[in-house]
Amino acid sequence: METKKAWYQSLLFKLVLGIAVGIGLGLIANESTMQVVGSLKALLGQLISYCVPLIILGFITPAIVGLKENAGKMLSVTLIIAYLSSIGAAIFSMASGYAIIPSLNIATDVAGTREMPTLLFNLNISPIMPVITALVTSVFFGLAILRTRSITMENLFSELNRVVLWLVDKVVLSILPVFIAATFATLAYEGGIIHQLPIFLTVILIVIVGHYIWLALLYLIGGAISKTNPMKVLGKYGPAYVTALGTMSSAATLSVALKCAKKAPTLDAKIRDFVVPLCANCHLCGSVLTEVFFVMTVSQLLYGALPAVGSMVLFSLLLGIFAIAAPGVPGGTVMASLGLITGVLGFDANGIALMLSIFALQDSFGTACNVTGDGAIALMITGLFKKVPGRNGNPPHVDEAEAAV
Repeated sequence: METKKAWYQSLLFKLVLGIAVGIGLGLIANESTMQVVGSLKALLGQLISYCVPLIILGFITPAIVGLKENAGKMLSVTLIIAYLSSIGAAIFSMASGYAIIPSLNIATDVAGTREMPTLLFNLNISPIMPVITALVTSVFFGLAILRTRSITMENLFSELNRVVLWLVDKVVLSILPVFIAATFATLAYEGGIIHQLPIFLTVILIVIVGHYIWLALLYLIGGAISKTNPMKVLGKYGPAYVTALGTMSSAATLSVALKCAKKAPTLDAKIRDFVVPLCANCHLCGSVLTEVFFVMTVSQLLYGALPAVGSMVLFSLLLGIFAIAAPGVPGGTVMASLGLITGVLGFDANGIALMLSIFALQDSFGTACNVTGDGAIALMITGLFKKVPGRNGNPPHVDEAEAAV
């Protein structure tokens, strides 16, 4: 039986400690110190980014193969639910914006911040393939293995899954707290936390409340579909939520999200390992909700009026698709949608600059909403396609690794 870890050995404690240490360091550090911190952050970030395509290949393909005859249908249903969640969050945010923003008195002063010093070094550790390429490759290989019934390839990806599990546990999770500390040290040094946050504090708080409302709705739906208590999944997502606050990337948080989802007794293991990595790259409800409310705020602030309803509906529908192309880096969603911001909403250079600035202030909370919402979709898919472990007399699921222990 696995020995229970002390509270100070838990991943959640290490992540919170990393945030606190990072902010403290960033507030007192000089330029030379931040050169070292920035270089370390860049190195660890590249190592994590390098592992992300491997995690996708090592989880999604074996998961598709394990789903057998349900794979094609399950893939379609998962993508549809993820898209509906994203555009649903966008419409909810749009309606809230029209109701709330006109009554707000938002300050426009975005006082300057310090720039990070030049890095001491910057190694270029490129991933073996882009994240979206890895996602498409894993799906194609999984479906092809199912259709051709290739036992050799099935065994190969099964072994890859074991290798990636070790990589996640021994490498990614080990360096993650240090990476988060370096990230928050950078934010504190630049002044984003101290000087910029109060400017749009009201708007940011409204958006965060919107995240929680949307997560509550997703988990209530997941609980209704699976006929289980959604808190058995949501309650396990604390470390993933905190990790996302530091990484600001669903892809970089994937390893921790899988670890959290694994602890949820009501999630089917094969569905979990399929849905969570897939949704990490296509389910961006928090980021979409945030961006919609912020573009409306910026429009009111700079141009004196909210965008037309028709323009906002079109923007919301397209944003759910464009967000999938967002790179796994902070601000990826808004960067991927710059064409929509200028083409559909008509923002100029000032609008884009302000949009990028305020989006970066809360990007971590949007990412945390994305990651946590993936658990709700996994619960929905489990309820639709599998007998839920622990429900109606079904035995709770035990992973092979846990059974071996």
